[in-house]
Amino acid sequence: MDSKNKFQYIKNMRKKLGIGRTEFANLLGLGAAGERTVRGWEEEEHEPSSVKWQAILDLEKKMTEYLENAPFRQKPANECNFTFIDLFAGIGGIRLPYQQQGGHCVFSSEWDKFSQKTYLTNFGEMPQGDITRIPASDIPNHDVLLGGFPCQAFSQAGLKKGFSDTRGTMFFEIQRIMTAKRPKAFMLENVKQLQGHDKGRTLKTILDILRGNGPHSVPDDIPISEDARNALSEKLNYWVDYRVLRAGDFGAPQNRERIFIVGFDRDYYRGVDFDSVFRWPVPPMTPTRVGDILEDLDRLPLSQDRYTISDRLWMGHQKRKLEHEKKGNGFGYSLFNKDSEYTNTISARYYKDGSEILIDQSHLGRNPRKLTPRECARLQGFPDDYIVDAVSQGQIYKQFGNSVCMNVIRAVSEQLVETMKKAEILAGKNQSLERTTG
Repeated sequence: MDSKNKFQYIKNMRKKLGIGRTEFANLLGLGAAGERTVRGWEEEEHEPSSVKWQAILDLEKKMTEYLENAPFRQKPANECNFTFIDLFAGIGGIRLPYQQQGGHCVFSSEWDKFSQKTYLTNFGEMPQGDITRIPASDIPNHDVLLGGFPCQAFSQAGLKKGFSDTRGTMFFEIQRIMTAKRPKAFMLENVKQLQGHDKGRTLKTILDILRGNGPHSVPDDIPISEDARNALSEKLNYWVDYRVLRAGDFGAPQNRERIFIVGFDRDYYRGVDFDSVFRWPVPPMTPTRVGDILEDLDRLPLSQDRYTISDRLWMGHQKRKLEHEKKGNGFGYSLFNKDSEYTNTISARYYKDGSEILIDQSHLGRNPRKLTPRECARLQGFPDDYIVDAVSQGQIYKQFGNSVCMNVIRAVSEQLVETMKKAEILAGKNQSLERTTG
């Protein structure tokens, strides 16, 4: 194949896969300058080496294998009941319950290349990258918008910077997509601290924008895209409600609280009283036990033990906890065993030292250990056929710490989808009545 045809082949291949240049580069295993390399190929500035060209030729087969081997490959669109998009997708913790409710994912976005790899391995689809660089016009129409938008800016660990932090402005990317696409419904997820951030003003701003209450503008020093800033001039019109839900109340042995915001388009579902139609899920309050998610590692050979913490780390944990106790606070490591009711919230920093969740091994005469990747998955409600070794152990710890508890997502998704069904019928009756009386 001559150079001209190679350049065209690369362009067509990337468009066929539906991914950006950065994601294409990641699939080829290119380095930090991968996006620039792919752009150079497509703009005919230079051609790939023989090794890279072979990797490009093998890519379509490789992607087909991912799809065929993915444990959570979705059904064809014509066999599904609604469509949705998965923003800030992570490793698909929000996607899977909605897919299981009969939804078909038509678009996903996740900027982290390691999370993209885990997502690709489990769903057979490569999420597109940085949502701030994707025009709303490139996103397919959809019924439901889903997004666990970045929470670090509102969390205690992130010092609660909120909208002044770039991570906190990602809500405005959601808003610009909703303005352009007007999904029938949405579900957003964030940390509990969003509720009280800036004395409640941050959450009020978010709710007012979604409800279409009042004019809104963002100060020039707040870093948001021009498209998002312009979209604020158009009003949305959603019925919106929110609630803080706890994973431990939904059968997962974890004291994890998150805020959920749901909404339904009042322009589409005309005349529907969502105060009466929508109901938050009732927590089953199933008794929980940490032992239910633990693997049996008692016979694990020391040569294969990657989870028991070192003497030095264990001594450091104990020393810091003692120092905190002297200061009169409760900071420090937390130890759990199989009979504990639940663990602390697992976080993205878990890979560093495991301090928030250590499993007692005193019965073995060993130091405490960190959770295994499979145990992390179970703690977040992921099924056991979810693949947890597509990336390094450190990365998978980060991914599960950043993910969601699927038990809670499943419960909310059931109510949201059921509400859409009821609202469709009620809105149809209202329109028929309008035509009759009109």
